Amino acid sequence: MFFRFNFFLIIIFLFSISCSKKDEQVTILNENNLELQMIEVYNQAMDEFEKGDVIYAGKKFNEAELLYPQSIWAPRAVLMAAYGYFSQGYYNDAISNLERFLVRYKKHPQTDYAYYLLALSHYDQIIDERKDMYEILQAKKYFELIIKNYSDTEYAQDSKYKLELIVEIMASKEMYLARYYVQREKWIPAINRFKNVVNDYETTIYVEEALHRLVELHYNIGLTSEAQNYASILGYNYQSSQWYEESYKIFNKDYKKKRKKPGNDKNGPLTKFKNLFK
Repeated sequence: MFFRFNFFLIIIFLFSISCSKKDEQVTILNENNLELQMIEVYNQAMDEFEKGDVIYAGKKFNEAELLYPQSIWAPRAVLMAAYGYFSQGYYNDAISNLERFLVRYKKHPQTDYAYYLLALSHYDQIIDERKDMYEILQAKKYFELIIKNYSDTEYAQDSKYKLELIVEIMASKEMYLARYYVQREKWIPAINRFKNVVNDYETTIYVEEALHRLVELHYNIGLTSEAQNYASILGYNYQSSQWYEESYKIFNKDYKKKRKKPGNDKNGPLTKFKNLFK
């Protein structure tokens, strides 16, 4: 009886060892095949991407990343998913993938591209100056980051160009709000908005009009000295502009513009250009 009981225990022990070895072998086999499975799913995603089904392709790219996050294919899968979403205007999905990429793969060699695509995903959602400022500010932040941290890349030059456009849009936003206050005869908020344009967006196309509006508003509310100061700034920097002419009329009610004969402007741009070579 004792012999049979011991024999039974030995059988159970050997069976348990056999099972544990089998489980271990299966686990090792799955790990060895993970990257192959991932590449297969990645290729399926590429096929769907090339067919134009970016939604399904994005899901397959995300599946590929989840299969083996440690693989070199994982960050590529995230970027491909983001680009696919971006290319078809699914900006929120693109942004979500790119933000995840930048958290998980901070030292990846294509980090500059990820930031650039992230900036574009916000930039392309800018409609006009009357819309919410969130997308404008986000795009501005990422373009500035690219210019600062990746100045020697091909993305920096385009970021500078788009940043200039963003600054113009932000100035336009200030002008829109200022005009809104003028229409409702809220002079102080209007003045403050025009001042923002002059102080913060002096390189934009709106600064001349903003200076003129400051002349006009200060003059109308009886602050003649302030109006003259802004007129002087406008005259010093933009004497040939139409806005300087309009400001000049405010202080000179009888002013009439003298017509100049073509070709006789000794201070014109062509004359100044020629003088450079004398």
